[in-house]
Amino acid sequence: MRKVDRIQGQFQILNQHDPALSGNGETLALIVDYNGRPTLQLRDLRNGKIIPLRHLSRNQPHSSPSLSWNGRYIAVLAQPRNKRLVIIEDRLTGRSYQFPIPGERIPVRLSLSPDASQLALQIAEKGKWRIQLFDLSKKIERDMPRGARFSNNSSLED
Repeated sequence: MRKVDRIQGQFQILNQHDPALSGNGETLALIVDYNGRPTLQLRDLRNGKIIPLRHLSRNQPHSSPSLSWNGRYIAVLAQPRNKRLVIIEDRLTGRSYQFPIPGERIPVRLSLSPDASQLALQIAEKGKWRIQLFDLSKKIERDMPRGARFSNNSSLED
C-alpha cells in the first residue's frame, strides 16, 4: 500500500479511529476523541473542512461510521443512553432515521451499502456473533453515483 497524502488540520491532533470513505472518495467519516467521548467527525476531503452534522452531533459515544456513495447518508452506531442504536443521517434533506435494536442483541459494527439500500449489522447475542442484513430501499432514497441511472426493476423485495 502506498501512502497517498497526509490529511491536514485537526487530524494530526486528535485521537482518531474507524475511518470510512464515501464511494466517490470526497468525504471521510471518522471517530475522534472529543471531550473524552468518541464522536463522529465528517470531513470534506476536497477542502479539508469539517462538515457539520445535524443529528449526529449528539448521542455519543459513536462507533463504526459508514458512508453512502456521495456521502449523502452517514450511518453510525450510537449510544445516547444505555441502549445502542443505528442512526442514519440524510445530509441532503436533514432527516434522521433511528433504528433501535430490540432484545438482547448488541450491535457491534455496521456497513451501509454504497447506494444506501441495505445495511449490514454485526450483532452479538448470547455470546454468538452474527451478521444481519436490513433492507432500507423502502425507507430512504438511493444515493447513486453522479450520472448513474437507477431502474426500479432492480429494487429489493421485502
